[in-house]
Amino acid sequence: MKLVAYYRVSTERQGRSGLGLEAQRTAVETYARQSGGRVLDSFTEVESGKRDDRPELARALLLAKVTGATLVIAKLDRLSRDAAFLLTLQKTGTRFTAADLPNADETTVGVLAIVAQRERDATSRRTKEALAAAKVRGTRLGNPNGAAALRRAGKGNAAAVAAVRIRAQSRAADLGPIVDDLRAGGVTSLGGIADALNSRGIETPQGKQWHKSSVRNLLDRLAA
Repeated sequence: MKLVAYYRVSTERQGRSGLGLEAQRTAVETYARQSGGRVLDSFTEVESGKRDDRPELARALLLAKVTGATLVIAKLDRLSRDAAFLLTLQKTGTRFTAADLPNADETTVGVLAIVAQRERDATSRRTKEALAAAKVRGTRLGNPNGAAALRRAGKGNAAAVAAVRIRAQSRAADLGPIVDDLRAGGVTSLGGIADALNSRGIETPQGKQWHKSSVRNLLDRLAA
């Protein structure tokens, strides 16, 4: 089982000192050992307050997506009220587990996300109600043309070819940040990038190993 570890500490001081971080790492390493899993990479977020931007979480989710790995955190109880984390996780559909509660799954996350969002909304109910009232007065909800547009896009051979091209470009966009990280670390050759992607468990869009030719195709799409 492939795993991507995500750790979170609340302050810069904790991030520098490792306070709380070592315990999280130990919990994840123990889980990986007991479950026979392999941690492909780990990401540590240093955040405080009610910030919703989680760049390290985004990187962790991206790696989990392109490798088919499971995102693992150390303790579910720390995040049970973290609406930003839970809602992001729920929307991406990433496989998920917690070292302290291995039976936690996507269903658990969905329930916790609902509870967390309700608790968060309750802290600013009057503001939320005012915004909701404004939306009712002047905003039309939803996109009535969305489904029809998707149906039209699916018709005809030309549309099918375009859909394949879009999917390939989307996959390249997912891998772009990873390729940039490799290059920044001095891995610039086609063979070197192929080896690095293979070692991380990242497969080609066809589910195969990377070679120089497939890396060249990837770079061409990124440059397009």
